[in-house]
Amino acid sequence: MHEDNYSFQKMKKTHFIAIGGAVMHQLALALHRQGHQVSGSDDEINDPAKTNLKNAGILPETNGWFPEKITKDLDAIVLGMHARADNPELLAAQSLGIPIYSFPEYVYEVSKNKKRVVIAGSHGKTSITSMIMHVLKHQNMEFDYLVGAQLEGFAQSVQLSDAPLIILEGDEYPASVIERKPKIFFYHPHISVLSGIAWDHINVFPTYENYCSQFVQYLNGMETNAELYFNAEDSEVKRIVAEGSTHLRTEAYTTHPFYYDDATAILKTDNGDLPVSIFGRHNLLNLSAALKVCLCLGVSQENFYQAIVSFSGAARRLEQIAEKDNLLVFRDFAHAPSKLKATLNAVKEAMPHRRVIACFELHTFSSLNEQFLSEYAHSMDAADIAIVFFSHHALQLKGLPKLDKAVVHSYFKRPSLRVIDNKDELEQTVKELLANPTEKSCLLLMSSGTFDGIQWQF
Repeated sequence: MHEDNYSFQKMKKTHFIAIGGAVMHQLALALHRQGHQVSGSDDEINDPAKTNLKNAGILPETNGWFPEKITKDLDAIVLGMHARADNPELLAAQSLGIPIYSFPEYVYEVSKNKKRVVIAGSHGKTSITSMIMHVLKHQNMEFDYLVGAQLEGFAQSVQLSDAPLIILEGDEYPASVIERKPKIFFYHPHISVLSGIAWDHINVFPTYENYCSQFVQYLNGMETNAELYFNAEDSEVKRIVAEGSTHLRTEAYTTHPFYYDDATAILKTDNGDLPVSIFGRHNLLNLSAALKVCLCLGVSQENFYQAIVSFSGAARRLEQIAEKDNLLVFRDFAHAPSKLKATLNAVKEAMPHRRVIACFELHTFSSLNEQFLSEYAHSMDAADIAIVFFSHHALQLKGLPKLDKAVVHSYFKRPSLRVIDNKDELEQTVKELLANPTEKSCLLLMSSGTFDGIQWQF
């Protein structure tokens, strides 16, 4: 933390090193909307960041790093994770003594006087955060937010204002190259959720024990008597809560009671049965967490249910992107083994009479790393047809050694699995599988990437 107190009102001139990041550019836009003077640099800026920054008039004229942009009149530097320790703009800022903040440090600085709600855990964070935001907006409550996906009804994924409350999706990935602690360490929540624990980010947390210890430290760092809502259906969450939360007020949550009626999830409530647009046990578990937080923030149970009926989900979280003849197509961000398994189980349970075709891309550093692939054993068993795709170009970009298709196949422990490493072959395979329009099918496209740039047509 910085000793200097740069209030939100005082921070008028801010420079972003690595402004093109998904959330970094959204923070830059949020400050720009509040009248701050924003500048930035990056060595590569792609859409949607490029278009968003251009429309706001703050897109850097040229890609690259320009230390001459770093001047003494800057109030603050926001340093993105993409920037390296030898970044010339960072070195210039350090030599001039300009306050340098990682993304989460900066967010904390401008929300010191707000009530802070942080959604943490290995999975479900975006969905829980989005549900809370949707309900609060429905209630016309004033709040700021930071969420990792596009959400219907919200023009951007970061908002900063004079609102008394902020809802934060908490990421355990390191804050920056000069601040290696997880982002969640810097938010200091008054209310938090711990949604689930499943090993991720192998490039940062080399062992499962090391990964879990981050969440223990996070809980230990929360204020005494802060509220913690935790997933009681996850034994690892319960273990971590028992170890790190003796100074907190804790309350468990479990999957909301429900049943399916022709693929529609129906919530069982005190005031009767209630159909909702989302489905899957993992999402109805997330809904329970959102309900706990909203009740804590003063929303009545009746008003929560009134609002949640119109919640359609966050972008790329079991998002329906096509419906044609007997085909339903969903896009999902699932990439970690636990997320992959939960998504497939959800779809198969909700749509038992449809043929489920699961197409999963290995795209993250962890998923493309042979040391981690054993974690995917049996994660795709629920699908009727399972396909795993990976791109050799993605391996090169991440500096990882080549992967053999047979090796990938062996780790999933599913004999009928198809492993494909060519995007043209993948596109043709999916096309052939969907050739019969009379067969009721559900296609799941699961990736944190783009399947090597395929433009899907259905």
